[in-house]
Amino acid sequence: MKRLNLNVVSQVMIADNIFELTVEGEGVESMKVPGQFVHVRTGEGFSSLLRRPISICDADTANNRLKMVYRAQGKGTAWLSTRSRGDKIDLLGPLGNGFNQDVVEAGGKALLVGGGIGVPPLYYLGRKLAQKGVAVSFALGFQSSKDAFYIEKFKEIGRVAVATADGTIGKKGFVTDVMDKFTAEQPVVFACGPSPMLRALNHKTEGLNAYYSFEERMGCGVGACFACVCEAATPSGYVKICSDGPVFKKEEVSI
Repeated sequence: MKRLNLNVVSQVMIADNIFELTVEGEGVESMKVPGQFVHVRTGEGFSSLLRRPISICDADTANNRLKMVYRAQGKGTAWLSTRSRGDKIDLLGPLGNGFNQDVVEAGGKALLVGGGIGVPPLYYLGRKLAQKGVAVSFALGFQSSKDAFYIEKFKEIGRVAVATADGTIGKKGFVTDVMDKFTAEQPVVFACGPSPMLRALNHKTEGLNAYYSFEERMGCGVGACFACVCEAATPSGYVKICSDGPVFKKEEVSI
């Protein structure tokens, strides 16, 4: 982990209150593991001491460019959404333990399942797996077409199925409603999203090798404050999402 002071290259609103922020600078070269996150300072002065965890959407480690996709829904992320080219972003990273790509070999199949703001880290993962020779499919869930993003980008990597709660794009329903044609192929499953989505996946991934990335509120981001503790099958009976995760094999954490 390093404290980085990165330059804003661009910021674009890509869906309703969803922003794509690209930054560059020394330190991005270490962000090679999909599923890790950065802890971003979102303001100035004492009111911004608590950072916000944002997943790594993509990283160009050769050119030191980092891409983050996040929802502006509070004071801190609203401030972040006003940053523009030439501004500096203070962040800690990379943090956490990401997706283990070694669990699927070249020539194998992987299904990446994401819901809402859990979708962004799957882009970097999907790109890396495809480069390795893995056949990648995506099942993506959004509330509505106005909340959807990156669908065409995902189609450049592999097959894509989309579900929206209101049916304005893709199939009406939840992401679990569009998974069946992919799970029949017995893929390794990687998922990221809110706990209700992950809980619903347990039935759909029965008998499959599955790994979940958990979304939890965090304080420190480095395992010191115990703000993101979840019940788990460990000797201590718990895990810290920020430092032990955020990615776990599905049997390891109680949802």
